[in-house]
Amino acid sequence: MEDLILRADNVSYAYEDSEGMAVRGVTLGFRAGEMTAVLGHNGSGKSTLAKLLNGLYIPTEGHVTVCGIDTQEDEHTWDIRRSAGMVFQNPDNQLVASIVRDDVAFGLENIGVPSAQMPARIETALRQVEMLPFIDRAPHTLSGGQKQRIAIAGILAMQPKALILDESTAMLDPRGRREVFDTVSRLNREQGITVVWITHFMEEAARCDRVSAPGETYLLVMRPTDALLAAERDHDRLLDELSLANRRLSGTLRIVLDTIDADDVESLFGGVLE
Repeated sequence: MEDLILRADNVSYAYEDSEGMAVRGVTLGFRAGEMTAVLGHNGSGKSTLAKLLNGLYIPTEGHVTVCGIDTQEDEHTWDIRRSAGMVFQNPDNQLVASIVRDDVAFGLENIGVPSAQMPARIETALRQVEMLPFIDRAPHTLSGGQKQRIAIAGILAMQPKALILDESTAMLDPRGRREVFDTVSRLNREQGITVVWITHFMEEAARCDRVSAPGETYLLVMRPTDALLAAERDHDRLLDELSLANRRLSGTLRIVLDTIDADDVESLFGGVLE
């Protein structure tokens, strides 16, 4: 696989005291400059995958590489975190300072950026997420969407190659969700930052370049979004391509359908599952 920022090779992961694997046999890659949605219901393994891609979890089996670095190489932990930044679901769990400026500086301090370089990087990051006017505000006075944009700024200040967002709009109202998604989409489009957008909102996945859907055992679908959402126009071709990939087709489609309102199922996939 060429030009991959993030790559998983036959990766499995089991939590301590767990009888089974949270993810099993995952092989996939994320291309530089693309925005890929990882779509699935709760418990499908997508959040575990996110933490594996960032090096927060180390695979029980297999290997994950970030910009060519194996996450099992302890001496490169900070290089991995700098290259693939992660934004979590709850913005309040990510803000550690009483002033926005200091919060964005936190990651820079952890990776050893000289103090003299910090102000410019902090201001640039806040400008990128359109939050520079709030630089001296207290984070607790901001809306949920604004807090997530501050969290994203803290990652951007470290100048990552990739952003991994683990259901970062799940706790936001519609306006906040739109603000955060539009911000990340713009960063991807204008600056070429690779984005892994983990979500259970189909409308967000539809705006990404590609879609992946975790199943019980494998990540089953990695298709251009337009092709996946156009399935109703060419069922046979889609079925043939997915069958060639030797994946569990019915499980994949059930997971995708779980994220869509029942009224939309017929218009999207028609009789594929019949």
